[in-house]
Amino acid sequence: MAIHPTAIIDPDADISPEAEIGPYCIVGSGVTVGARTRLLAHVYLEGKLTIGRENLFYPYCSCGVTPQDKKYKGEPSETRIGDGNTIREFVTIHRGTEGGGMLTSIGDGNLLMAYVHVAHDVIIHNRTILANGVTFAGHVTVEDYANVGGLCAIHQFCRIGRHAMVGSYSVIKQNVLPYSITASDHEAQVYGANRIGLERHGYDTESIEPLQNAFRLLTRANLNTSQALARIEEELPRTDEVGELLDFIRASPRGFIK
Repeated sequence: MAIHPTAIIDPDADISPEAEIGPYCIVGSGVTVGARTRLLAHVYLEGKLTIGRENLFYPYCSCGVTPQDKKYKGEPSETRIGDGNTIREFVTIHRGTEGGGMLTSIGDGNLLMAYVHVAHDVIIHNRTILANGVTFAGHVTVEDYANVGGLCAIHQFCRIGRHAMVGSYSVIKQNVLPYSITASDHEAQVYGANRIGLERHGYDTESIEPLQNAFRLLTRANLNTSQALARIEEELPRTDEVGELLDFIRASPRGFIK
């Protein structure tokens, strides 16, 4: 175990012998740090916080701290961070609350760029990219491979679907469809399927074209949502991706961005 002499480690913290704790880091009681996780310098960790293996924490990030929720009364909620994540400078990750399941969770292989804020009860799945300054309100869900551009603000209780790309500076107030490119100027709009991102992850034309046609019916055919869904089911092959898109729409009580 490599612990710099200036680091402050609570005796109740559980640090893997293979972890590395850099200069001026503070690791509080109830924190678990897995093997080959590195805290470069000036990292602040507060429990109950569980961190997996092979994560990299850059200076001045704070994880597991008390949420900015006036309803929080000190309940023993927690934060979990999986394996292989990169947490860049000044990222803030707050623990969960009783009203949101008591858990803030980040999965595996995610990149959180500088100044990202992860509020209480946010659930981030796997291999997402969250660019500089992205701000999540409480209770947001971000699904696998989502890519959220810089300085986006995500309203509480919103859900960002798998493989979605959210354009920089977007204000997101409703759910973001999986596989979509979604961005806002003054109003968020869907611009079709996230073709390049899907191709990079191995999706072929037979998977992407039905999605592109589904988005055209949803957003460009002057149909209401019920009419568009009926046309999609009548005219397009029921691929796994189209099925997931339809299920996502039907499970969006807050509505979704068109």
